[in-house]
Amino acid sequence: MSSFNEFNENVIAEFRANAGKVGGPFAGAELLLLTTTGARSGTPHTVPLGFLRDGGTPLVVASAAGADRHPAWYHNLLARPLVQVETGTEEYEAVAVPAAGAWRDELFARVVHAEPGYGEYQERTARVIPVVALQRTHEAPEEEGGIAGKLLSVHGWLRAQLAHVRELAADGAREAGARGDGAASLGLQLRQHCLAFCHTLEFHHRSEDAGLFPHLAQQHPQMREFFRRVDAEHRVIARLQEELVRALDAIGPGSGSAAGEGFSDGFSEGFSERVERMSRELEGHLDREEAQLLPVLRALGA
Repeated sequence: MSSFNEFNENVIAEFRANAGKVGGPFAGAELLLLTTTGARSGTPHTVPLGFLRDGGTPLVVASAAGADRHPAWYHNLLARPLVQVETGTEEYEAVAVPAAGAWRDELFARVVHAEPGYGEYQERTARVIPVVALQRTHEAPEEEGGIAGKLLSVHGWLRAQLAHVRELAADGAREAGARGDGAASLGLQLRQHCLAFCHTLEFHHRSEDAGLFPHLAQQHPQMREFFRRVDAEHRVIARLQEELVRALDAIGPGSGSAAGEGFSDGFSEGFSERVERMSRELEGHLDREEAQLLPVLRALGA
């Protein structure tokens, strides 16, 4: 283990053991732990970061002490926007959204006002140092326990996140053809939230197909036709999900004017219509699953 990784591991351990309080060079500083998913490895990576707040939203800065390359955790959150945040007093899930254009410049100016060292880091490098907003996701309450409650919780999360994506897509459709800062910021928000939705949906359906559904089909052979229909619906939704992810390439993973241009082009190609179709297919699918599965799961007491 490198000395840098060992240092981070020690800070993380101290943070978790002392409700977010650490000593040494970070004594008195406000830190959070950010856990991202490796863009290539798919494994979780946790880093301690200083942060500021934009209202109730934490902001973290991908400064890398002024290095010419973005830190690894920033590349991770572009590939997998859904992250875990620990503040010492709470832990929650968030979608990591890089700021762009005027929004980024405004936030970075506030960051530098509070912590002038970040301004020095920016002077060391030609890259634009990203500022990332950690936007807390919808937390669907578990109104009951067991697998039935978990199913409702995941479905509630998917519905809420897709509704947010639809709102962003509708805003984008109204501004189709616009260029510049507003389009860049909205485009990146749409990209990050849509990717978080797609990745979670994909994982949820894979888990059902590989575990829950085969188990229930064995115990309830009369439901096998239902599971065949659900399998067909999963395949349709998977195709729609792939189309959404491909369409997001038009928005682009970076920040700045290129993201704004891609955002406008993507909407001219009917991105919002793809989102609406996904919404119709998924809402019907979730409703049918709940109608058939919840009574069975509740009867099992699972």
